[in-house]
Amino acid sequence: MEVEAVRKILLCLSFVMTLTLTANAQSQSFSREGVEFVLDLPSPSWRAVNRIDVHKHVEFINGPDTTNGYLRLRKKVVAPGTTAAALFAEEEKWDLSRLLGYVVCSGGKGAEFSGRLNGTWYSYEFVKDGTNMDGRLYYLRADNRTVYVLHFTVAIKELARLLPEIDFIAQSFRLKGKI
Repeated sequence: MEVEAVRKILLCLSFVMTLTLTANAQSQSFSREGVEFVLDLPSPSWRAVNRIDVHKHVEFINGPDTTNGYLRLRKKVVAPGTTAAALFAEEEKWDLSRLLGYVVCSGGKGAEFSGRLNGTWYSYEFVKDGTNMDGRLYYLRADNRTVYVLHFTVAIKELARLLPEIDFIAQSFRLKGKI
């Protein structure tokens, strides 16, 4: 009986290692001239798109449309000591509260986050074109004056499947000079 249990454990470990190697083999780093950050995309279904506006932002879409995963990145220069909670409250006041069906999750309490840059994330729900959506804002602190905001949105029905990918991207985010 012990041999059978050890065999099952080894089989499970090899399966997990295969999945990990497959995930790592499919991930790709995104970097572009004129963009001061690098991040890893977990699969080829995530792709960069250029947003045509005065700032020439790069955004990311998973799959054929934004309900399958969408990421906007912004750099914020803040006063020293500005907290993620204050940044989220500002975002909520000016933008999020205007969304159809907006509901803040976890009572508006953020959760600490560790990655290449540490920070705090917040979650909320809303409705877009009749689809229930989840939004996640990762406030990643580069220094006492610079915060990068990674703003993900995804259809709630896709959230459980995509949450590991969203966390993977946020954890991989780093500045070019500090790789």
